Amino acid sequence: MVSVKRLGRRYLDFEFPVRDEARLRIVERPGLWMRAAPLERLVDEMRQVVRTVVPEGLHYGVLTGDKHRLDNALISILYDKRSHRPIAFNAFAYLEIELHGRPVDVLHLGLIMVDPACRAKGYSWVIVGLPCLLVFLRNGLQPVWITSVSQVPAVCGAVARGFTGVYPSPFTESRCTFTQLSIARQVMERHRAAFGAGTQAQFDEDRFIIRDGYAPGVENLKKTFEQVAKHRDERVNDACRRSLDYPRGDDFLQVGSIDFACTREYLLRSVPRDSLPSVLYRATFVLLGRLVVPLLHWFMPKRQWGDLRPWRP
Repeated sequence: MVSVKRLGRRYLDFEFPVRDEARLRIVERPGLWMRAAPLERLVDEMRQVVRTVVPEGLHYGVLTGDKHRLDNALISILYDKRSHRPIAFNAFAYLEIELHGRPVDVLHLGLIMVDPACRAKGYSWVIVGLPCLLVFLRNGLQPVWITSVSQVPAVCGAVARGFTGVYPSPFTESRCTFTQLSIARQVMERHRAAFGAGTQAQFDEDRFIIRDGYAPGVENLKKTFEQVAKHRDERVNDACRRSLDYPRGDDFLQVGSIDFACTREYLLRSVPRDSLPSVLYRATFVLLGRLVVPLLHWFMPKRQWGDLRPWRP
């Protein structure tokens, strides 16, 4: 199923086979439409994955089961095809801010957890990249702002490489735009709980660094520089080592966007060749629903179309 319709809106409920070994499910804003029992099961499955990495568990964001978090979540969860056991997930979050006088949803890349036994299988392209692609297509090919908070060099480098116009980036010397600064300020003011930053966290606007960013309940995510996953490009590792105070609990706040250029690179470079036809086949239906169906409605003005046009002209 590509989407479900609830409360007059369509939300993603998308399944995708990953070769013969796994199955991905993407659910958008499940708190708004999913029944209580399956919603509770979804949260429990994410907690199962967390316990393979952090045995004592984590208590923030969607992992709390809080309905407000689930109302604004985009969850991609990967299951082993043979055992049906959850092995990885990414809990994105929609963060509502205001840009140019109107509300805009920023897609926060959120918490990524992969069962250590499955980390070498290269699943990041599907649990991170595919949801971003679908959101971009469903947005009618209009750029989508993204944010990411991390102290892990491998993650910081991947975000800088994978999205457009990312600031800060360890690969280029650049200054943030006014829009990026506005997004960062509003995210820190309104949505710091989405990534586990407490009231004690301070934001360095010059370097986009969150100082002392780990609130009670997420201290287990704080690591030393020696413990975090490194990037293959030493420029990223050096930037994190020099800029972040790991004992204190610093993170980079990166702001970028999903646009046509980065989705093209994702399809050409990240998606395995044997999975590309299946990705394109499913993505086409999302794009048709966003572009072609409204065009059809436009050229049939005398027909009622429910929520889109509930009256006759």
